[in-house]
Amino acid sequence: MHKTIFLLSFLFITYKASAQNASDAVLVKTPVRDTSNKRDLIDIAKVLFKIKPGTKTREKPKKVFFSLLPIGANVPGGGRALITSTSAGFYLGDRKTTNISNVTFTPYWNFQGRFGLPLRSTIWLKDNSWTIQGDTRFLVYPQYTWGLGSGHEDQKTLVNYKYVRFYQSALKQIRPYFYAGFGYNLDYFVNVRTPDAGLQKFTGYNVGTEEGSNSFSSGISFNLLYDTRNNSINPLPGSYLNMTLRTNPKFMGSQTSWKSLYLDARKYISLNTKPHQQNTLALWSYFWTGLNSGIPYLNLPSIGWDPYNRSGRGMDQNRYRGKGLFYIESEYRRDITDNGLLGFVVFANATSVTEPENNMFKKIHPAVGAGMRIKFNKGSNTNIAVDYGVSKGYSGFQIGLGEAF
Repeated sequence: MHKTIFLLSFLFITYKASAQNASDAVLVKTPVRDTSNKRDLIDIAKVLFKIKPGTKTREKPKKVFFSLLPIGANVPGGGRALITSTSAGFYLGDRKTTNISNVTFTPYWNFQGRFGLPLRSTIWLKDNSWTIQGDTRFLVYPQYTWGLGSGHEDQKTLVNYKYVRFYQSALKQIRPYFYAGFGYNLDYFVNVRTPDAGLQKFTGYNVGTEEGSNSFSSGISFNLLYDTRNNSINPLPGSYLNMTLRTNPKFMGSQTSWKSLYLDARKYISLNTKPHQQNTLALWSYFWTGLNSGIPYLNLPSIGWDPYNRSGRGMDQNRYRGKGLFYIESEYRRDITDNGLLGFVVFANATSVTEPENNMFKKIHPAVGAGMRIKFNKGSNTNIAVDYGVSKGYSGFQIGLGEAF
């Protein structure tokens, strides 16, 4: 019964997100954002260090916008790490008809052998004719796992492994805002082990949990995308729908043959009473499920392991894992200052995963929180996001560049 309710809720949100005005059905030129009255940290730095601004002309507007954030923060699995997030936004065509592309590199190191080298990219070619998406990572963990289903807060074990990910997809515009294409997906979990050599017994799951084992998956994906946003770094009013169907056959190198489905729906509703002010209600929901048995344990749907690693604010990453996962989140975003330098958000989310005994959704796990926004780069509309979230048995800060979704 719960599973049916969740699926109907997801389909309802998906329908609402895709029900656009007639003007959304044709490609229109997007007005270039007027940032002359806006302020960011770069403007403040120029004043403090008495840096004279260069002369910009309409014929040659700036095309690349960099943002850099060096911080120390807590990381899943315990301890703190030095994290440096670098984001570059740029245009590969006329910004009136081409979305802003974005590349983010977020390396971290905890001075004790744990580090990560994640590189993500969303590239929009001229006139949005193609979108090319990439996600490449080399990560050295440990991370906690609570087993399958809802689990218990006081029952967890630390899992050590190295992880290599290489995801690349290319989608062609079929009609305005609608894209279709294929991708290649590789996951390699190396030397999966726990301190007590008991991951298989702890989880009750037999694929990818053997002590010291490696888990390799290689496959292709079929992707559909509907996206009316023009900035994925800080989405303005619009809609986003994404479907990824992935298959990992043995002839492509996978140790086991398995399939998965990921459905993602987002809606951004403007509540503006003043022009050029952030006053937005953002809604997000996704459904992620395995379609057969044989999925390696660390490839199973898990909170915080969505393709963007942005879900589950206010929860431990990996806290909930199962063959199926349903997620929903809402966030209110508002500028505090008229120049856009400072803003705030409040958010709430909820997660449910299938339980191992019957693969049914039974429990809902909520989290709430709030955050501050500081405009780092007004050209790309990139914010420094500082969020604090709370859920049962957990609370913590999350700091990064750009919005959660």
